[in-house]
Amino acid sequence: MHSYLRSIGFRNMNKKQEINSLIDDIIQNPDVRKITEDEYGNVFAELSREFGQYMGIAVRGEYVDDSNFQIDHYYPYFIGSGVSTEEKVEIEKHSGREAYAGVCDEMRIGVTLIFYLQNVVEYLQECRTKNGRRIPVNTTISALSTNGKIVLPVYKNESQIKNSENYNSNRTHLMAAARDGDEDAMESLTLEDIDTYSMISRRVMTEDILSIVDTYFMPYGIESDQYSIMGEILDFYTVENKQTSEKCYVLTVDSNHLIFDVCINQEDLLGEPAVGRRYKGVIWMQGQINYNL
Repeated sequence: MHSYLRSIGFRNMNKKQEINSLIDDIIQNPDVRKITEDEYGNVFAELSREFGQYMGIAVRGEYVDDSNFQIDHYYPYFIGSGVSTEEKVEIEKHSGREAYAGVCDEMRIGVTLIFYLQNVVEYLQECRTKNGRRIPVNTTISALSTNGKIVLPVYKNESQIKNSENYNSNRTHLMAAARDGDEDAMESLTLEDIDTYSMISRRVMTEDILSIVDTYFMPYGIESDQYSIMGEILDFYTVENKQTSEKCYVLTVDSNHLIFDVCINQEDLLGEPAVGRRYKGVIWMQGQINYNL
């Protein structure tokens, strides 16, 4: 069973027989069927069904013949909104299955952003196009979560907000310069990190860590596309799984100035979400590349 099925409203589906029955039903009666070939001529098929607004299950594999579909794997998905990043994205194929990952250097979060690619069929079709190939222009990031909590916000006055924005802008420019080999920028970033560590070490003796660190974005565990995050909730709404009637929250989160949507089962979220409060939890990052028309 895929551990993130609960994120889209299948929290109580934990028997292998139930999962197999659901997957077989999707294969027989999909909402969307996409078929293409990769650059080596291998047939790639994706069958999907939506169980709520922008969320569902996709099954990937190939057709042995017209009526026999061979499953490679399945995964739950949630399609995000808006543009999350305009950085250049490299696509890498997973070695063990027909799945692809997007990789980009996102200066705002300070780590390499890796996500599970949703629109693989569109990507493979573009790879096969010799002439008039469309150019990727930006990327929409989304995430699924199996556990999270709501944290109260940190109060900031207008002066603190402005100083924070200036600091983040300067740091982004320094990181971009350091990536291009600027030694002065590298030295400035090193000194800033030392000062930050010293400040946190001093304040943590008398203050709670969540009042010092208001947002973070860092890798989690051994899976390259999973992250532990905390960010401000900019918007949220509730969506219901049409088959199980379970309700899920969709939270628009600003984590280190990277804005994306997180989908989490209502039962897995501790606390009541509200605009201005913070979300803290572990996520599985997904995304799709947007091409120019």
